[in-house]
Amino acid sequence: MVDEHRHEHEHNHSHVPEPQQPPSRGEELDAAGRSLSDALRISFAILKVIMIVLVIAFLASGFKTVGSDEKALVLRFGKIRGVGEEAILAPGAHWVFPYPIDELVRIPVEKNINLAINTFWYKETRDDILGPGPKPRRFVPEKLDPLQEGYCLTGSQRSPARPTEADAGRQDLWNDAGSDYNIVHTKWQINYQITGVEHFFRNVYVENIKPGQVYFDVMAQSITPLLKSIVENAVVNAVARYSIDEAILSTDTIRRHVSRLVQQELDGLETGIRVTQVQLVDVKWPKQVDEAFQAFFTASQESQQAISEARTYAENTLTQTAGRVAKPLYQALMDKAEEQQIETLWTQAAGDTQDTISQAQGYRTRVVEGAKANANYLLSILPEYRKRPEMVVQGIYCDRIQEILDHADEKFILDKSERAKEQEFRIMINRDALLKPRQDQ
Repeated sequence: MVDEHRHEHEHNHSHVPEPQQPPSRGEELDAAGRSLSDALRISFAILKVIMIVLVIAFLASGFKTVGSDEKALVLRFGKIRGVGEEAILAPGAHWVFPYPIDELVRIPVEKNINLAINTFWYKETRDDILGPGPKPRRFVPEKLDPLQEGYCLTGSQRSPARPTEADAGRQDLWNDAGSDYNIVHTKWQINYQITGVEHFFRNVYVENIKPGQVYFDVMAQSITPLLKSIVENAVVNAVARYSIDEAILSTDTIRRHVSRLVQQELDGLETGIRVTQVQLVDVKWPKQVDEAFQAFFTASQESQQAISEARTYAENTLTQTAGRVAKPLYQALMDKAEEQQIETLWTQAAGDTQDTISQAQGYRTRVVEGAKANANYLLSILPEYRKRPEMVVQGIYCDRIQEILDHADEKFILDKSERAKEQEFRIMINRDALLKPRQDQ
C-alpha cells in the first residue's frame, strides 16, 4: 500500500506545471537589434524616397521661361555661360542648373522705357502745374535763382555754320553762337531700349535683386542716374551751339543733335542701350523777360506771315504770268542766256505771257498785212498818179471822208459862207439815247 501510495503521489506530481525561467540578457539584445535594424531600414528607405523627390524637384526647378519681350543670360557660378550669341537665350522654355550653380537673368529688350529730364526746367508753382487758364497775377522774382531754377545757356546770335549729320561728332566744326549767351528753360523725355544684352549686363551696374523685387524695376532705377547724366551733358553741349531764336523756334534740329550725342556716348561706353526717341517736351524763356519775349514772338509771327504771303503772291504772280517756266525764263533773261534757250522758254510760257504773245503776233500780222495791202494799192494807182496827181489825191481824200462819214453815228454840217458867221451852232446834250457809238455795237 505504501508503494501504491508513492506511485500515485509521483503520478500526481508529474502533472503539475513547472515555473518558466526569465529570458537571458543576450536574448533581449538580439530582439532589440532586430527592431532597430528594421526601423533603420524603413527610415533609410523613406530617406531615399525623400532624397529622390528632392533631387527631382531640384532638377525640375531648373526649367525656366523667358518672356516674349525678354532675352536672358545664364550665370554659372557668377560668370556668363557661353560666348556671343550662344550666351543669349531667346524667348521660350529653357533648362539650366538650379541655383547656386546657374542663375538666369532676364533682361527686357522689347520694352520702351521712358525717362523724363526736368533738370533744366524752372521751379513750378501750383498754378504752373495746373496749366493754362485764368490765374491771379503772381509775383515774379527780379532775378533767376540758379539754386532752384534749372536752365540752359544758348548763344545770342545765329552761328554762321552748322555741321552736317556726318560731322556731328567733330566738335571742332562747331562755331560758337556768340560771346554773349541767353538763358532758356527746357524739358526733355527720352525713350530707350536694351539691345546689347551682354554689353548691358557687363558694363551697366544693376543692384542686386532682393526677394520680392522685379528685375525690370531695379534695373530701371539703377541705370537712371547714368542715363540722366549722359542726357544732361548732351543737352548742355547741344543747346549752347544754337541761338535763343533757334532754341525756341527750331526745336527739331536741337532734338536730333541731342539724340546723336546721347547715342554716341552710350555706344562709346558699350552700354548696349539704344535711344529710340528724344523729345523736347517744352521750351520756355525765363519768366523775368516774359513780356519782351512775347513781343518778340508776336513780331516774329507777323514777320513770318508777311514773308509767307509775299512768297505766295510771288508764286501766284509768276504762275499767272508765265506758268511753270516763269522762274527759268526770268533767270535766263537775267543771266542773258543764249537766244535759242530764251526762245525755247518763250514757246513754253503759259498764262498771261502766252496771251500777250498771241496778241502781239496777231497785231504784227495785221500791221504787216495792212502795210502790204496799202503798198499794193499805192502801186496800183501809181501810174494814174503820175499822169494826174491832183485828181488822184482828191479821190483818195474823198474816199477817206466817205469812210469816216459811214462810221459816224451823227453828222453835223457847217456852212462856211459869210452868212453862216452870224448863226449859232448848238449841240443838245440829251440827244437821242437810241444812238450808240458804232464801236460799242
